[in-house]
Amino acid sequence: MPDKDMKIGFIGTGVMGASMAMNVMRGGYPLAVYNRTKERALPLTHQGAVWMDTVAELSAWADAVITIVGYPKDVEQVYFGKDGILENARAGSFTIDMTTSKPKLAKKIYKAAKEKGISALDAPVSGGDIGAKNATLTIMAGGDQEAFEALTPVFQRMGSNITLLGGAGFGQHTKLCNQIAIAGAIMGVCESLAYAKKAGLDPESVLKCISSGAASSWQLSGNAPRMLKDDYAPGFYIKHFVKDMGIAIEEAEELGLAAPALKLAKSLYDMLVEEGKENLGTQALYLLYNR
Repeated sequence: MPDKDMKIGFIGTGVMGASMAMNVMRGGYPLAVYNRTKERALPLTHQGAVWMDTVAELSAWADAVITIVGYPKDVEQVYFGKDGILENARAGSFTIDMTTSKPKLAKKIYKAAKEKGISALDAPVSGGDIGAKNATLTIMAGGDQEAFEALTPVFQRMGSNITLLGGAGFGQHTKLCNQIAIAGAIMGVCESLAYAKKAGLDPESVLKCISSGAASSWQLSGNAPRMLKDDYAPGFYIKHFVKDMGIAIEEAEELGLAAPALKLAKSLYDMLVEEGKENLGTQALYLLYNR
């Protein structure tokens, strides 16, 4: 049964984090929030979450601190230093970084946390804004079994596919596998729809037809309809996907893996970033194919 006395601190209330935090609070957990831009946390505080002015204050209050911030440098900043999580969280508490970040950084956090008697998990997610809102995220965890079991009831408020993949950093490695698969899939969807249009087909009819066959995928069912409606609002930002692909390329090179499809996908998204489209959703790759 969930420990509803567990106080949850949540850092990062962006496109996905706000919905994730809301679902945790709706699950009955006392919730405190911190975000660099306070206004983005207002929907949560209006529903009963407690605002904390600093990361240090939130970390000292919480039994478990969840983070989902932008980039590895943001993770570093929020976890380390005198005002960071690890310096202020209590021994016996938990930290869960749900940012897509570097496996090496996850291991660094785990080691530093353990020295202070804190249990750390890396638990990045997949499912975008829809999965965050509907609490159907895939959660990929790395860390100790005991900590994972203690936090599973909290994860169940945010996701429906929750897996412990191994020790510290394994959650991040798994998320990179996820992003590599998406990189190729979204290129395929864009090329398919662009081909349909060039061939004089009705793209809506084509999408309906092929979505139930061997080509079926989340990208086809989730992002393709947005592409056809010219809806490029971010369920997941291009800038964050480019960051993820960059980390994956770096890790792949260290492992001796070529990853040509991943590199091609990143080169295409880099073009959109150069055009100032980094704050659009990943489905905006279709813009390149639809010119």
